Amino acid sequence: MAKKKKSVKKGLIIGISSVAVLLAAAYAGVGYYFHDHFYPGTVINETNFSLGTGEAAEAKIKEEAEDYLLAVHDREDRVSYISGSDIDYHYESDGSIQKMMDDQNSMLWPLHIGKEHSHTVEVKMTYDESKLVTLVEAMDCFKEENIVKPEDAYLKYTENGYEIVPEKQGSQPLEEQIMLDVKAAIDSRQSVLRLSDNDYVQPSVTSDDPKLQEKFQVTEKYKNMSITYEIEGSEQVLDGTTILSWLTINDDLSVTVDSDMAASYAQQLASKYNTYAATRSFETTAGDTVKIGGGDYGWVINKKGEAAQIVEDIKNGESVTREPKYEQRAFVEGADDIGNTYIEIDYTNQHLWYYKDGSLVVDSDLVSGNLNNGNGSPDGVFKVISRQSPATLKGEDYESDVTYFMPFAYNVGLHDASWRSSFGGSIYKNGGSHGCINLPYDAADTIYKNVELGTPVVAYYREDVKLTSNNAKVSNAYSYSSK
Repeated sequence: MAKKKKSVKKGLIIGISSVAVLLAAAYAGVGYYFHDHFYPGTVINETNFSLGTGEAAEAKIKEEAEDYLLAVHDREDRVSYISGSDIDYHYESDGSIQKMMDDQNSMLWPLHIGKEHSHTVEVKMTYDESKLVTLVEAMDCFKEENIVKPEDAYLKYTENGYEIVPEKQGSQPLEEQIMLDVKAAIDSRQSVLRLSDNDYVQPSVTSDDPKLQEKFQVTEKYKNMSITYEIEGSEQVLDGTTILSWLTINDDLSVTVDSDMAASYAQQLASKYNTYAATRSFETTAGDTVKIGGGDYGWVINKKGEAAQIVEDIKNGESVTREPKYEQRAFVEGADDIGNTYIEIDYTNQHLWYYKDGSLVVDSDLVSGNLNNGNGSPDGVFKVISRQSPATLKGEDYESDVTYFMPFAYNVGLHDASWRSSFGGSIYKNGGSHGCINLPYDAADTIYKNVELGTPVVAYYREDVKLTSNNAKVSNAYSYSSK
């Protein structure tokens, strides 16, 4: 019995020993397996390599690395592709995978089963840079027909004033910058690269450029200014929109005014408002209307002075209300510059009327220049230019003393004529003066004592005459003829 028990015990020991040997062998075998296989749950660069060998991991990483494609989108969203094969893109092992395997303690495998093992290793890639340059230079964005140069924002004059025209980005690529961005994308293994504004030539002036905005504000200032002319019976305004069209805004925000445009505007004013020597429709005392031109009476705008004043007003940048610069002023403001104070001379009827503020002051016959010997008195609209008392009238063949002399056309004037006993009728045709208007003493006296310098003198013939005397020529007589 004892012998039997001893045999069982021995058998049990042998069995346990055998199991232990088997377990040890199994443990060692698993440890040996993990000597060149990764533990379960091993992830390298986001790829699962559980139970895989280092060689397999290297091969997989090489395959994935070299199976590379980069899509480059330009500003117009044209796409150019760069594949790994086109640039000899390939993986070069630096031993990182094998080192990871070597660092894996295979005999401690029970401690690692069921755990996650995540690793990141640098994947060293190389490529042919010259081939990459060739591919980049061939991209659509570098083709001449696709390149549009950028345009700066600028001020543009329109009928409503200046406006800021926005910049245009264009599509002119920067080759060096694009090469840098493509290389960076390849180095980081990006699959998509979208070119940004940094990859293109940018406008140097944008809509929000401070200097451009300042210039715009200057134009707004001038847009809101005006020059209003005080001209009786008419409204004339040089508005800001017109002014703007004459300006150049300099970089220092000063303005240059186009002096030619200012001169042109002054000329327009003169053409519109000058009444000097204009042909007028004059309602006579007889009640009819005569057309009379010539003479030296009327408004005359000083074109040079007005142009200079316009430039000065604009540079000041403030709205002004003023009258034009005049070279000569009429007795009355407005287009009807004769008004109701004037001397009317009807040469044909040899009669004169002097009205002051609409009231008849003098009504008198007269004797004017001798028509038959070429001394016909000048016709036109003139003005009393001086008053002399007494006066001596001198000519080539005469000298006469008078009490009152009131010249109105060169050396032709109104005066008393004590040597005459009668006035009016047809005396002037053969026995008229050398050109002056002979009046009875009382008429000359009353006119002299009431008339103001500048009072209009409206002198006319009711029939066609040809005046050939020098005084008619110099005084710009309406009926002067050189023949």
